[in-house]
Amino acid sequence: MFLTINDISKDYMNQQTVQTVLSSINVTIKEGEFVSILGPSGCGKSTLLSIVAGLTKPTTGEIRLKDSVIKGPGKDRGMVFQQAALFPWMTVEENVLFAIRDIKDKKDQLEKAHHFLKMVQLSSSLHLHPHELSGGMQQRVSIARALAMNPTVLLMDEPFGALDEQTRMLLQKELEKIWLETKKTVLFVTHSIYESIKLSDRILVMGTRPGEIIADITVDIERPRLRTDEQVTRLESEISNLLEKEIEKVMYEELGR
Repeated sequence: MFLTINDISKDYMNQQTVQTVLSSINVTIKEGEFVSILGPSGCGKSTLLSIVAGLTKPTTGEIRLKDSVIKGPGKDRGMVFQQAALFPWMTVEENVLFAIRDIKDKKDQLEKAHHFLKMVQLSSSLHLHPHELSGGMQQRVSIARALAMNPTVLLMDEPFGALDEQTRMLLQKELEKIWLETKKTVLFVTHSIYESIKLSDRILVMGTRPGEIIADITVDIERPRLRTDEQVTRLESEISNLLEKEIEKVMYEELGR
């Protein structure tokens, strides 16, 4: 398979006790798939994405991208965080150019940067600085920068989580359009059930304490997907029931029942 997560677990030491955040995660992802990771707060979604990115070391297991074991960060994985990690002293154009500074031909650099900024509809904002942009525009720059690096896998950690609902819906549409054009493999962390259904080929639903995959759901619904579609509402209800049970389990543990 294209991306293989083999028996991944992650433990942390907490006041001389071991806290298991992830337990025996096994997933295979095909090239070009859009896969969402969905689950309650604290279930380890972002930790798993960080391990795939090579930013966090697993306690056990390994992750393979094509034939290589992931041992650290690499240009084959582009990361988009919840908060746009832009250099405030650089313009929109400069932020994207910085990510592809290893391209020696300056003309090629500019063409590539402008291509992806046009894709996220920021061609008219090239010379603005991050503080002059809205939150949604900043995230568009982050997405353009990640795409300009031409990663094999695009990793997105709740990229729309801090945005208002209208901006979020707009960027969902834009991301889906970009994905349909580029067919990048995407691993997308979200808290939103509808967002995962709208965007994904598959949804990995995680349970809590320790985090593990409790459902691997194929979203076989024709695009574009509207919230009012019967298939969408049915799947949203099914996933909501799964997550409700996990949240109840945590509440009972906290209350000692």
